[in-house]
Amino acid sequence: MEEDEYLDLVDENDSVIGRKLRSEVHAEKLRNYRAINLFIVNSKGELWIPKRTAHKRLYPLGLDFSCAGHVQSGDTYEQTLKKEVREELNIDIDKTQVRYLGKLTPVEGSCFAENYEIRMDTAPAYNSDDFINYEWVAPAVLIKRLDAGEYAKSSLVKAVRKFYKSAA
Repeated sequence: MEEDEYLDLVDENDSVIGRKLRSEVHAEKLRNYRAINLFIVNSKGELWIPKRTAHKRLYPLGLDFSCAGHVQSGDTYEQTLKKEVREELNIDIDKTQVRYLGKLTPVEGSCFAENYEIRMDTAPAYNSDDFINYEWVAPAVLIKRLDAGEYAKSSLVKAVRKFYKSAA
């Protein structure tokens, strides 16, 4: 199980106004916290989409972003991106070209989330504590599957639509 850390709570401008434990944020269904999301995209334009392990508290066995994580209290989006990509995918952000895609707000997604992309044609050496398997899938195919009810993080389809709509 993931540890219970403090998350910053933010206002509509993404400015910190307080903090709560992650478990409290989710129990209270708050949406004013921060996260990062990352997509790995291959040269065919397919997204690397992993399936979460069964022991995850949220969305067990659901499809996920290539990498995602909550921004802990006091951390920046960039610090979280670096840490999560290293922990989940064994990729050193300092040695990889990362493209910023944009931000999802709680109105568009589940929270304030900065979204990024890495281009590569090989699957990362992912952490088996986070994911059980993966697939490369075209954005349009993924959207159809998620619209049909395939189990996934709730903001995944929203992010794919926003950042890969031209590919869908």
